Amino acid sequence: MAKKAKYKPLLFTTTVRNPKRLKSLLNIFQNYNSQILTNDLATEIMGEIIRFGLYRPTRGITKTIEQKWGAKRISDKSSIGEETLSDKEVIHLIDRNPQDHKEAGFEEGWPSRFATVFDFAKELGFVYFNINEKIFFSEIGLKLANSVEITNPNDEILFDEPHPEFEQQAFLHAMAKSQRSNPFVRVLNDNIPLILLLQVIQKLNNDNEFNGAGISRLELPLVLYWRDNNSDNLYQRIKKLRTEHGYNPSWEVITNICREEIMDGEDIKREDKSIMNEYPDEFIRKMRLTGVISLRGGGRFIDINRNEQAKVDYILKEYSDYKKYSTEKEYFEYMSTTDNVLISLKTKPLDITENDKLLEKWVNHYTWKIIKSELKGLAVRRNSTDPILKFLTHPIRLEFLTSLAIKANYKDLKIVPNYPCDDEGIPTSTAGGQGNQGDIECFEDENGVLVEVTMSGGRTQTMMEVWPIERHLEEFDKKIKAKSMCHFIAPSIFVDSKRQIKYVKDDKDLRIEPRSIEEFISFIETNEKLFEWN
Repeated sequence: MAKKAKYKPLLFTTTVRNPKRLKSLLNIFQNYNSQILTNDLATEIMGEIIRFGLYRPTRGITKTIEQKWGAKRISDKSSIGEETLSDKEVIHLIDRNPQDHKEAGFEEGWPSRFATVFDFAKELGFVYFNINEKIFFSEIGLKLANSVEITNPNDEILFDEPHPEFEQQAFLHAMAKSQRSNPFVRVLNDNIPLILLLQVIQKLNNDNEFNGAGISRLELPLVLYWRDNNSDNLYQRIKKLRTEHGYNPSWEVITNICREEIMDGEDIKREDKSIMNEYPDEFIRKMRLTGVISLRGGGRFIDINRNEQAKVDYILKEYSDYKKYSTEKEYFEYMSTTDNVLISLKTKPLDITENDKLLEKWVNHYTWKIIKSELKGLAVRRNSTDPILKFLTHPIRLEFLTSLAIKANYKDLKIVPNYPCDDEGIPTSTAGGQGNQGDIECFEDENGVLVEVTMSGGRTQTMMEVWPIERHLEEFDKKIKAKSMCHFIAPSIFVDSKRQIKYVKDDKDLRIEPRSIEEFISFIETNEKLFEWN
């Protein structure tokens, strides 16, 4: 018997917590687009995901499998393996790890595990599937699948440039439409979380009694628990909260409002840490994926990204009033229908002067000691606990911290990071290489220094990084009066990458210096100039 629907706080699925993992999973899954989904095919797809190390069973892991996955932490299931597993190794892991798991419509075991892994993508309108039906990728789902640097199971390079803008477009499109009460989930809460958040922020910012910095992170649990789409009532409740407790209410005050006032004491028992930390953190991560949210006050406030005001205005105009759907298929068709106007709206770019001021601001916020520590953490793929940096994925964080590292050590250098950022200067995605431009462009006297960074390792690093860097450096050189060179930075430099870089040097006389993160830190601490020509 189906459980009765209840009011619940919003908690995005924990199955795919890391967005990088979701887009990588979809990149592999798209190879099966239009095929009839059977339980056997579902198991095969899970095998391909295991092949790339995106799903890592715990039993039967051999030394060879460990080496191919290239993981210092086998528990890191969000990163792509450095080398793909053989068919024999995949079958070995499938057999050694039977899944005690059952999802409606799928056989128990690996087919049901497949359904769990991809259910969230289905709910967001990226891909539709049912047993004995054709797999259908939406246009927006294909955008997300093709925003990642990865090869397919036949070792063919799918894209020689990543498209991070596709990721932002896909999540903005999905979150602008995503309804709490939909046929995929059994909850009574009835709102669109992104729209509720944007409306409340606007009302708070328009209130002269407040500081115009948006909504406090401590106030976010009220948004997550809110029952309907009445943003005015929520705004009034937050206003009352601020009148009584200011901007720093205790956890007890907030959890009591959520449990007793909003939920009438009918919520299941949840830890205060979940309500005040884990749920809001996951919400912020997903909202940041849209590009329309900024972090202010050192991460204490969540606000509208003023660089994306046109997108915010359009979303609120077009999606504040919404139709309800009774079947999964109808809801998916709504979610998957591409809004070409929304996708075509452009981000307001920052000019060089604005960008330099923002870099200077963050260099003053983060000391060189902190920047160095965070970079060294990335070298071993450690997550950050910083209230801002923890919301940036590893590749985005590496581009941001590298820009700050250069600025901190070369104050007079003209630095142009090519990542898109919010109005606080915090990147919203990686640079991506559109138009053959690199990650970070630096101008020192009449010389030019291109800085390319990646979190990739092993075979992926070699295939997906070196040849694009060659093109980026050739294009960058056209802007330079004297000489140009490139620093290539990664947690570690794969031996085949070094060989390819040497070939590029010898063949085209292009100066590329590969360095690990640790080596680059040492370089900028001991060299007066970023430009190097030995």
